[in-house]
Amino acid sequence: MVSMSTFLVFAVASLALVLVPGPNHLYIAARGMSQGRAAGMASALGVEAGTLVHIAAAAAGLSYVVARSATLFNVIKWVGVAYLVYLGIRALTAGRREEGLRETAPQPLREVFAEGLVVNLLNPKVILFFLAFLPQFVNPEAGAVPLQIVVLGGTLLLLGLISDMIYAAGADALGRRLRSRAKALGRVSGIIYLGLGVATALSSRSV
Repeated sequence: MVSMSTFLVFAVASLALVLVPGPNHLYIAARGMSQGRAAGMASALGVEAGTLVHIAAAAAGLSYVVARSATLFNVIKWVGVAYLVYLGIRALTAGRREEGLRETAPQPLREVFAEGLVVNLLNPKVILFFLAFLPQFVNPEAGAVPLQIVVLGGTLLLLGLISDMIYAAGADALGRRLRSRAKALGRVSGIIYLGLGVATALSSRSV
């Protein structure tokens, strides 16, 4: 099992990582601003559900296989880019489609959750994170490696979820000021999604 000293160092390092705004935070903020706190929370849960899948993949050794395969890595990377660009274009054009309507039906929360899940699963940087960062705290002599990965990954997931929820709540507060300006808010969300797509496109396999 992971020693207490190793666990504490990992927890502090993970806390520092989740406090720095990253792609997941920006995605959650965009959802929270455009549709409110419930959507922000749903997207946060979706993102961390994706983290849970990454933990399972890392424990099974699949993250290593994907990260070391140029073909698999690039397939995941460019599918992720295409998906983020799609979300960006959809957000940018939503204002035009909604002109003249008094009320717009919010996107179902299950769909918001699914989007968060897909965005995280198709983020190649997360795969590299579990390959390059987390294994540094795993000690094969301390017991079952998969169990250590689950414990450490679960700690990161919990800290990440708390951070995500804070961003979702903050985005909702900001979104309430902007929601009356649907077109402007759509542009902000769309630009965030497109920016994430560009960042993903520029990511490399170097670790």
